[in-house]
Amino acid sequence: MKTYQIPFKNTGFFSQIMLDYLEKDESINDFYNNFPSIEGFQSQIVQKKLSYNESTRNKLFSVLDAQYKNIKSHKKVHDNLLKLKLSNSFTITTGHQLNLFTGPLYFLYKIISTINLCEILSKQFPEENFIPVYWMATEDHDFEEINHFSFRQKKVKWSSDQKGGVGRFNTSGLDKVFSVLSDHLGMSRNAEELKKIFKEGYLKHQNLAEGTRYIVDKLFGEYGLVILNADDKVLKRELTPYVKKELFDQTSYKSVSKTSKMLEKKYKTQVNPRKINLFYLIQGTRERLIYENNLFKVNNTDLVFSEEEIIQVLENNPERFSPNVITRPLYQEVILPNLCYIGGGGELAYWLQLKNYFNKVSVPFPILLLRNSVQIISEKQEKKLIRLNISLEELFLNQNELLKNKVNIEAEHSIDFIEQKKYLENQFKKLKLIASKTDASFIGAVNAQEKKQLKGLNNLEKRLLRAEKRKQYDLVERITTIQNEILPNQSLEERQRNFSEYYLEYGARFIEVLKKSLNPLDQKFTVIVMD
Repeated sequence: MKTYQIPFKNTGFFSQIMLDYLEKDESINDFYNNFPSIEGFQSQIVQKKLSYNESTRNKLFSVLDAQYKNIKSHKKVHDNLLKLKLSNSFTITTGHQLNLFTGPLYFLYKIISTINLCEILSKQFPEENFIPVYWMATEDHDFEEINHFSFRQKKVKWSSDQKGGVGRFNTSGLDKVFSVLSDHLGMSRNAEELKKIFKEGYLKHQNLAEGTRYIVDKLFGEYGLVILNADDKVLKRELTPYVKKELFDQTSYKSVSKTSKMLEKKYKTQVNPRKINLFYLIQGTRERLIYENNLFKVNNTDLVFSEEEIIQVLENNPERFSPNVITRPLYQEVILPNLCYIGGGGELAYWLQLKNYFNKVSVPFPILLLRNSVQIISEKQEKKLIRLNISLEELFLNQNELLKNKVNIEAEHSIDFIEQKKYLENQFKKLKLIASKTDASFIGAVNAQEKKQLKGLNNLEKRLLRAEKRKQYDLVERITTIQNEILPNQSLEERQRNFSEYYLEYGARFIEVLKKSLNPLDQKFTVIVMD
């Protein structure tokens, strides 16, 4: 097993806002609190100690203790649960949807980044305890996003007409999914292990939340990962004061809208806040809360509440108020002694819209850490890349660009017209100067002619490149095949493949290799060559 690292910016798959964040660009400084460095964590520990109270800690422990009551998890998990009662214990958290059989590969990278960061911090701050937490998105209602995964580019899907928070979905119908997956997996030892994990998780648990907890615990319990289902009345009661502000003051809307306008000067907005960023959650329903004509209405239902009635519901049934993408991060930071949230680029981009909101409600904004991203390649694939003279960084080029570069190297005469285009541009600069001194009205005609000439040169270059590709057909096929193997659909495999593909080949060793290879504070893209 070998590992290589590439700067995120050299892969072409990461947004400008994330690249600027990693570089600590001054344009983004106002949108985060402490940076993910040892010094940043030292500062964050002090802030969280001052803000997190013992009452909330005890309630968190009691809820988690109850959730793990009948689970035969690893001793390290139960040790971490007990540590949560201590005032010097902090969490590092990642969150994710309840994707079928963990969904895309990057779910594993999120979890391992979280576990490994806790181990790094434990060495740096031996007087404190650091506990990795996976926040299950049990209240999410977008079933279409989570009801499938890809196995060798075949879609394995769970069909169900259930509605509401997906964590509450019963697992009926997953026996059919198990049958389909079993056929795909075959009969090897690793295949049987995968089947057992799926079967024990989904077919022996009543709802999706508990099935997911079992599977994730089976994969990561030995590292002490604590799995939280925050769809809980006791925990929701801790959020009640903030829900009141959300209902009557539109706190998040005002704060996030202001921040978004500032970010929009340079970056794309990830999420747009609503006037009320809450859902109403009951069995079978999770719908937006809307305030109209002095009444609170639950979208797509007949449920309507006066201001007095909504307060009564909040006091008696706080579990019915479900945070959306804007308010969920606040819920997390209110109930956990949390220092850091680990997520993907898209997630962290919307977290950057929230700092002003956190300031407004006086809750410490967590450190934001970009999760590890990984590309797995086999030794055989690495040898092919070497024979084709394709570097790991070149592997991530747009396929047309990659083929152009490699075909050009082997071509008898260069078909890269960069010099000719520069020459043409210089000639037209002189023509524009002459036109401006003679008759400025001719500049438009000169510009049009320049555009026409450059377009003609580009078209000629493309035609010659196509001809050269036909001439070097074998090379083109080999490059196209290897890149498509490694980057399915010309995108990162971590968004396409499921862990089962690699577990089938390498077994539990696959997770062990990831665990050993990934350092979340390195903040670089990792390529792992599996032997």
